[in-house]
Amino acid sequence: MLMLTRTDRDRHSDAPPPAWRRRGGLIAALDVGTTKVACFIARADESGGGLRVLGVGHHQSRGVRSGRVANLDEVATAIRKAVARAEDMAGEHIDGVVVAVSGGDPESRRIDVEMAVAGHQIRDADVRRILACGGQQPSDPDRELLHCIPVGYTIDGTDGVLDPRGMYGERLGARMHLVSAAAGPLRNLSTVIERCELDVDSRVAAPYAAGLASLVEDERDLGATVIDMGGGTTSVGVFLGGHVIHVGVIGVGGGHVTNDIAQGLSTPLAMAERLKTMYGATLTSPADAREILRVPLVGEDEDQPALEIPRSYLVQVIRPRVEETLELVRAHLAAAGVDRIAGRRAVLTGGASQLPGVRELAEHILDKQVRPGRPLRLHNLADSAAGPAFATCAGLLSHAVQDHVERPILDEPPRSGGLFAPVHRIGRWLRENF
Repeated sequence: MLMLTRTDRDRHSDAPPPAWRRRGGLIAALDVGTTKVACFIARADESGGGLRVLGVGHHQSRGVRSGRVANLDEVATAIRKAVARAEDMAGEHIDGVVVAVSGGDPESRRIDVEMAVAGHQIRDADVRRILACGGQQPSDPDRELLHCIPVGYTIDGTDGVLDPRGMYGERLGARMHLVSAAAGPLRNLSTVIERCELDVDSRVAAPYAAGLASLVEDERDLGATVIDMGGGTTSVGVFLGGHVIHVGVIGVGGGHVTNDIAQGLSTPLAMAERLKTMYGATLTSPADAREILRVPLVGEDEDQPALEIPRSYLVQVIRPRVEETLELVRAHLAAAGVDRIAGRRAVLTGGASQLPGVRELAEHILDKQVRPGRPLRLHNLADSAAGPAFATCAGLLSHAVQDHVERPILDEPPRSGGLFAPVHRIGRWLRENF
């Protein structure tokens, strides 16, 4: 249990309004994946009417490996094209984005913090201070904090407090979920986005965003596991009690299936991707042995005879990799101790989850009830962008408008000096206490 001192409490002031409020409700989300870059532009109705999508853009991703930037120029080009398409559709210009993070090996850690409130009514300022304290926890200098998420509060040691504001007590405690990622990949991602003349408003762990987009309220409360099967990585998010309690990333995705097809059939990568998309599956049917596929060989001229294989052979190439991915997910959940506490509900998102038979295979390997996930709670979203492949990007919009503090401002605000310093200090005290 970490105790918050008065010095720690006094160095934090009111947080500035989120960027989307300063921009008239305009929000932009950017998901830089291994196979595609997607950008959503939406407008938030500040009266509570939800999010209305104005523009969608996506482009083939190049220069990203396993969620990490590998070539700055190629990634920047893909981002510019995706953002330009979204801006053209929306008729708006954006200067900042909320970004998904799938690289950098995101890790979860849970801590308890506590501070004295001297019996007065607990205010917004008290909640911000205790969250800021959690964000100051010592960690690996090579990692950066992404989220500081309160998953529960205590007042004078009493558990089960969902929102302490307005209550009275001597001591306020908070249980927090900290999510961090390797600093190098995060900085590379920020650098390439800044090259595109865009600000990074906030960064969100990809499985957290996917869960916000695809889970219904009961699933978040009762417990569910989100498995986001992307091109280069498979992200895992566990939700319980209305909060995300664990995130993790496994370095295997749909791109590995494509590589297996290309190597197993000696065909170009573009043809392997086409075969996977049009004919791929993880479960065989009696008709697969009779359906013959023509597969051109890598390096051969177009007039050379193509390899002919039954579709069942393609399934035999695909299934082992998908099984391995799901087994790695199962092992990850068990190692983190969250394989059972979140119940038996799982939701699949991401482009690789759309392969026929993945749902049935996941139910067998994970021993959970599995359903496909897709973006929810977004108005005016085109059908072409409403599938599992765009769940993460949609969840970034939802995260941007959430009324909570997850990434506290840790830098000390500039101190007022000179003749008006006492006036500034009195004004700050009045804002925090009334």
